[in-house]
Amino acid sequence: MEAPRRLLPETDDVDTKGFWEGTREGELRLLECSSCGTILHMPSAYCHECGSWDTRWKTISNLGRVHSWTVVHHQVHPDFPVPYTVVLVDLDDAPGARLVGYLDGAPVLVCGQAMRARFEVLSDEVTLAQWDPA
Repeated sequence: MEAPRRLLPETDDVDTKGFWEGTREGELRLLECSSCGTILHMPSAYCHECGSWDTRWKTISNLGRVHSWTVVHHQVHPDFPVPYTVVLVDLDDAPGARLVGYLDGAPVLVCGQAMRARFEVLSDEVTLAQWDPA
C-alpha cells in the first residue's frame, strides 16, 4: 500500500501567487499597498487601511524573531516524524506579520530569538519558507 502523499499548498491562487513565486526564487515576499505602504498579510486585493486597490509584492529580509512555538510529540502524518516543532515567527521587515514554519526535533527556543528563513523545495511549483535559529 502506498504511503499518503504530503499535502501541498495551492500556488497559483490570485491572492497568494506572488508569495509562492518569491519562495521559489529564495525570497520572502509580502503584499504591500502602493498608496500607503501597509503590509497586507494575509494578502488582500485592496488595502484595509486606505482602501486602495493598488498593491505590489515586496521582497523583505529573511530574518525574524520567535513569537511562539509548540513541540509535537504525537505523529499524525508519516512525512512528519516526531518530535518536530511548529514555530511562529514575527518578520523583522513587516511588523505585525507572522509566518509559520517547521523545525526537526525539539530545539531549545526562546521568545524573541533571531530566526532565518530557509527554503525547502518540495516540487517544481512548491518551495516552502521554513525557519532556523539565526
